[in-house]
Amino acid sequence: MNLDRDHLKIFGGRAGRELTTEVCEHLDIPEGAAETELFPDSELLVHIDEDVRGRDCFVMQSTCHPVNANLMELLIFIDCLRRASAKRITAVIPYFGYARQDRKDAGRTPITAKLVANLVTAAGADRVLCMDLHAAQIQGFFDIPLDHLTASTVIGGYFQSIRSELGDLAIVSPDVGNVKVANGYAAMLNADLAIIDKRRESGERVASKNLIGDVKGRTVVMVDDMISTAGTICEAARLVLDRGAERVIAAATHPVLCGLAMDRLQEAPIERIVVTDTIPDRGRLDPIRDKLVELPIAPLLGEAIYRIHHDMSISSLFQRGTGVKR
Repeated sequence: MNLDRDHLKIFGGRAGRELTTEVCEHLDIPEGAAETELFPDSELLVHIDEDVRGRDCFVMQSTCHPVNANLMELLIFIDCLRRASAKRITAVIPYFGYARQDRKDAGRTPITAKLVANLVTAAGADRVLCMDLHAAQIQGFFDIPLDHLTASTVIGGYFQSIRSELGDLAIVSPDVGNVKVANGYAAMLNADLAIIDKRRESGERVASKNLIGDVKGRTVVMVDDMISTAGTICEAARLVLDRGAERVIAAATHPVLCGLAMDRLQEAPIERIVVTDTIPDRGRLDPIRDKLVELPIAPLLGEAIYRIHHDMSISSLFQRGTGVKR
């Protein structure tokens, strides 16, 4: 790639170091030199260890668990680069925490996704790069440019590579909100589409009530943007098997996997769990390693960063994808 190595700098926060290393290897450039120091009282200090004046800087940080600490580190990183006179600062947030708090669904509740967008902007970011936001309208929460990538080209590419072993295939959307994405996968893989009618009973309890579509005798691939407590995906797997499915494969961009997720996935009748590495693994996925397929997104992020740096369109990176969750 034709890159100005002195002008482009990519830095990684503590929740983005692995991806930063992989992206820099893909682009064949050195990682930006910086360090985050944690004081005994839990305050953070970010220090940039090289000159960034007039440079095009990217900060890679997923705002995953611990969400507040990782978000604060991202904001401090952006402020540090701004005060060091970086020419342009792009916040690369592969997994955007607080995305599920995107509207007031009850009285006297916040819209925290908008608050986070305001904080990133106020810190000094000039633009944002995200992957598979939980709700597409979050793009409009930012008053600065936002590039929204989809991992469907990565996940879809994996399933295309094993399409012959999947046999008679049905793509299942675990909820109505993900139908657009599931329909895109169905078209990509020449499969039928089915939809589950989901009712959330509490923050940790989900009941899958009805199945719209035919899965009898088929391999089912369930796709979603994230697996959090795994209640939705595990309940849905049992439902499709009760309706005659031969086997179940789950796929999601973001392996949040919190609460009872590991126990549920270990016990669930799910043959394979396909995710990307938007959230650092660091051994936390070991309990489901025998079922896990983890796909790298560094090449996709690297291509996007290359195009942003050169003021090129990045829409071609996802023109063949499946769209985004509504």
